[in-house]
Amino acid sequence: MTTTAAAVWGRTEQQDFRSRVRGCLLGGAVGDALGAAAAGRGLAALREAHGPEGLTDLAPAYGRRGAVTAATQMSLFTVDGLIRAQVRRDTGAWHPPTDVHRAHLRWAATQRDWGPDERRADLGWLARQEWLYARRDPARACLTGFGDEILGTPERPKNPQAADSGALVRSAPFGLLVGWEPQLVCQLAVECAAQTHGAPAAYLAAGALAVVVHGLARGGGIEAAVRVAVEQLAPRPGHEPVTGALEAALAAVRQGVPDAERVTALGAAEDRAEGQLAAALYCALVGEDIRHGLRLAVNHDGPSAATGTLTGALLGALHGETALPPAWVAELEGRSTVLELADDFAMEMTQGAALHGPADLASGWLSRYPRA
Repeated sequence: MTTTAAAVWGRTEQQDFRSRVRGCLLGGAVGDALGAAAAGRGLAALREAHGPEGLTDLAPAYGRRGAVTAATQMSLFTVDGLIRAQVRRDTGAWHPPTDVHRAHLRWAATQRDWGPDERRADLGWLARQEWLYARRDPARACLTGFGDEILGTPERPKNPQAADSGALVRSAPFGLLVGWEPQLVCQLAVECAAQTHGAPAAYLAAGALAVVVHGLARGGGIEAAVRVAVEQLAPRPGHEPVTGALEAALAAVRQGVPDAERVTALGAAEDRAEGQLAAALYCALVGEDIRHGLRLAVNHDGPSAATGTLTGALLGALHGETALPPAWVAELEGRSTVLELADDFAMEMTQGAALHGPADLASGWLSRYPRA
């Protein structure tokens, strides 16, 4: 796998990029936390509990307000894997799917261990965050897919029948590789999604999401980014459910006032990757602001945390961190971790050469992101 030549980053460009990285990761986590409180309840129950508009503010989940699900946990480890891939590139070992897979194996350890295993040479700083050692309703396919060290591929995927959104919700960070071309971003997201989800619609939806986020992180709009995603998927076998869902999301924007029924009609009520992606794109397109888009995303009969995660990541990448509702960000579980990781990613992508090189063996950066 190759990438384009490294971009020359000016100060303004670095600041804009960091804001979009922060926005994507924080936005996804905020949407996840908002939707987590709706778990197991349909729209009627949400309206009965919270009023006619349904869930409009953070509410308790997992014992606190602002708690996140496995979607945010896995997204953070996706970022960790992408940073490690760049660090390991100094050694000539350049295979990002392997580094992301190893990162998600570290996430899998958080689902079965009581806390960080300090004996592991590859632990790094993220896997030392004790708040991550909590099981927050991960998709079964994620647990089984990362249950051993065998690397799934699109040709030989794990869980061939898994079509849910478990891989999709961890895939937005691939789009933050703004120095890569869209086809490479799509391919990496597809390869990493196939490590747990083998249904073509599931791993192609992950590729589509990554391409859309990529367009937003480069400063483009949602509709143009969706068109690029359709172009990237069109030659791939089994693309029809996903490209159809993308086209449906664009068409729905012109069909009337946004409401829960339109979100549901796009597929939000069922945990299938292409439907969740279409619903999230619609909410991001029609939302008057991030707060409105996220409220629209979580009030339906399906997996609200998934739709909220995707919508938040899209809107955060589009508008940057300062557009996020500050009261929701303030209560977000693990906010300091998300911000620290976002800044590390932005710094690695823009100033990696100043952080590490082939001769570095024990720098502070390598203690955070070991090459082991």
